[in-house]
Amino acid sequence: MARKQNEFGRQKQKRNDGDAKGKPRRQEQPVENEPNEDFAVGRHAVVESLKNNRGNKLFLQEDLSGPKIQELKELAAEFSVPVSWAPKVKLDKLTDGAVHQGAVLGITPFEYLTVEGLIAQTKERKAEPFFLILDGIEDPHNFGSILRTADAAGVDGVIIPKHRAVGITSIVTKTSTGAVEHVPVARVTNLKQAITALKEQQFWIFGTDMDGTDYRSWNVSGSIALVIGNEGKGMSPSLKKEVDEMLSIPMVGHVQSLNAGVAAGLLIYEVFRKRG
Repeated sequence: MARKQNEFGRQKQKRNDGDAKGKPRRQEQPVENEPNEDFAVGRHAVVESLKNNRGNKLFLQEDLSGPKIQELKELAAEFSVPVSWAPKVKLDKLTDGAVHQGAVLGITPFEYLTVEGLIAQTKERKAEPFFLILDGIEDPHNFGSILRTADAAGVDGVIIPKHRAVGITSIVTKTSTGAVEHVPVARVTNLKQAITALKEQQFWIFGTDMDGTDYRSWNVSGSIALVIGNEGKGMSPSLKKEVDEMLSIPMVGHVQSLNAGVAAGLLIYEVFRKRG
């Protein structure tokens, strides 16, 4: 029995040291999914997080190679981020089955701003900022999509609530394809108080409603903030009372509603179009 164990041990050691042709194998390090660790998933998200110096460990799929993998390795080396090679099954487990493209980055927790900090930071570089206020967006894919559009169209910041809404998660980061690293996000305990702070800084507040003004007639001059409501319930009644004007998107179909991410995209690009 001892002899069989010794033979098995030698065979195992041989497999670890190299293949049948004598080529060295990449040394696989154990991958642990620590509950308090955040991840950037997918190559685009990983690249942006590395460039913003938020990475602490990069996991790459052991059977992948090529220019894109090489780019990730070089970025990791540039920012002194250790690289660990792992089989696909372990990366699948680490990301809970998400499409990771062979790249997963352990990252430091996202640093949210305060509303006051967001206003001060933005007004240093822009006279008439455009903010989004997300009133209880719960789907991380919607949130990530909105952040991606916000980055593309030059939105200056996003304000979200701490409770009953999704925050910056690995799914949000991946869906945004790294845009989360470029759009400032403030997180607050009370959206009504946040709107009060914006009004004190001469912001005009706009909401979305079926009976509002046609969004194509929207006056987007000045400092403005647009409220996008929850996917199912829309805007909360308390926030509706704080809005200066409601906007609507005309529809002629049988379903008189749009996905929150789609509605946000239309309105964001209306501001982009009118501001040139």
